[in-house]
Amino acid sequence: MVGKGNSGFSKTGLDRLREVLARHVESGKIPGLVALVSRGEETHVEALGTMRHDGGAPMRRDTIFRMASTTKPVGAAAAMVLVDECRLRLDDPVDPWLPELADRQVLTRPDGPLDDTVPARRPISVRDLLTSTNGLGMDMTAPGTPIMGALFERGVYGQEDGWLLPAPEPDEWMRRLGTLPLICQPGERWIYNIGNDVLGVLVARVTGQSFEEFLRERIFDPLGMKDTGFHVPADKIDRLPPLYAPDWQTGEFRVEDPAEGGHHSTPPAFQSGGGGLDSTADDYHAFFRMLLGGGIHDGERILSRAAVELMTTNQLPPEQLAARVAFGRDSVHRGYGLGQHGGWGFGMAVRTYRGDYAPVGQFGWDGGSGTTVYADPHHQLVGILLTQTGMSTPDSARAIHDFWTTLYQAIDD
Repeated sequence: MVGKGNSGFSKTGLDRLREVLARHVESGKIPGLVALVSRGEETHVEALGTMRHDGGAPMRRDTIFRMASTTKPVGAAAAMVLVDECRLRLDDPVDPWLPELADRQVLTRPDGPLDDTVPARRPISVRDLLTSTNGLGMDMTAPGTPIMGALFERGVYGQEDGWLLPAPEPDEWMRRLGTLPLICQPGERWIYNIGNDVLGVLVARVTGQSFEEFLRERIFDPLGMKDTGFHVPADKIDRLPPLYAPDWQTGEFRVEDPAEGGHHSTPPAFQSGGGGLDSTADDYHAFFRMLLGGGIHDGERILSRAAVELMTTNQLPPEQLAARVAFGRDSVHRGYGLGQHGGWGFGMAVRTYRGDYAPVGQFGWDGGSGTTVYADPHHQLVGILLTQTGMSTPDSARAIHDFWTTLYQAIDD
């Protein structure tokens, strides 16, 4: 345990946190993990287990993980830098930069045939992308619909080996996306993920830089996020564990993505704002501490306080919260555990009701590779748990649930 200062964690609670996480590792179902928790100036880190399920190098504080959907808040922050500078406006149409999305047709019914459409009532806006209400998304609650099938058949998502992140370079990806109708009218309903990938393309086109170049210049370098990017270079690849997807029935470990020669070992054609980043616990801690600090890191302003407040405030009206809550409940039933939040801000969940130990106002998100990152303004707390076992089985989800339960028990003012 690495710690300093005294800002309101009890020693008994932190010991319990370590014991609970160690139990998950010792079960043999999670090879290893890195956990970081902080309040004020006090930071504690646990690195438990090994990089591989059959042993090998131990987990380290600077182990690099596939952040998966916890990429989303970072991508939203990049867009908000441009909003701060008036290079984007929240309610402006995206058509000038993303002509592929102009003049959309919309399905008459979300589960209907692709050619049964009506014209969109208005263009897609920047706000629609930030809030995932742009009309296109991965509707996890309706996997058998024609539009969901078309997303994979037309190569918007999915690769030959089953990898879900987009494969084409951004212009081709946008062309393919532009051949599809919207599931619903812009601004009408929250649907997961696609808006975040489109947002990365938007940032790149507005700035004339690659998405990663802009992130590095305006977010990563100012925050000291030296190990964050869309691939892991050769001189750091030994710090990236394999990603496992254990068999649901047998529990046998299957490598979903190796480190060397895997999807994250070379620069991708598409830099995914929905799920492509690799990072460390300390790098993400810097990012979420910046959000807790109202946009400031070490005296340097990254985002305006107003931008951070917008990002971390629920943006969905009551009639749209139902779809958001349904997504969370569906993920819980599938064993993924992404529930009990309620709301959605820009690129992340915002808790609008207290369904577990975390208070209303907590913000952050989880990733399908077994990652979870949230900040809690009420307690000035950041919690990060990173594993290399994807949420195709409940094991990482259970570890994440127990992490948050024990972390909140450890608070002692």
